[in-house]
Amino acid sequence: MNPRAALACRAVLLGVAAGSRASLGVAAPLLAGRSAVSGPPRAVRVAALLGVVGELVGDLLPITPSRLRPPGPQSRAATAAVGGVLLARRAGVGVLLPAALAAGASVAGTWGGAAWRRWAARRGPDWPAALAEDAVALTLARLATGR
Repeated sequence: MNPRAALACRAVLLGVAAGSRASLGVAAPLLAGRSAVSGPPRAVRVAALLGVVGELVGDLLPITPSRLRPPGPQSRAATAAVGGVLLARRAGVGVLLPAALAAGASVAGTWGGAAWRRWAARRGPDWPAALAEDAVALTLARLATGR
């Protein structure tokens, strides 16, 4: 696969992951840095990791509002777009298309994840569905940011 097509695929994967867990849009590319020389500062990486962990835990709480209520979809699209920019900069190419693809794909993650959770909630407790969604989102983010 040519590098631009691979980047487009990675942007879409990251967008879907960010639609499911908003923090992954920015955190996944930041955490994928392999060295202190080329990666973000340690404090930024720790903050990104804490953001992801906080969202994963917060999503399990019954008081957490629906991701479908504003500003949920918009914030997920924004973090996905930023993630697309980070992926593009790492690849040394233009940022517009990866940012747009990631933001657009976040719609699938947002609405698809919510639909999955509604479907699963009718069949049992919500937490197993939440953990399954977390696993999918983390896997997609990892695939998106891998070399």
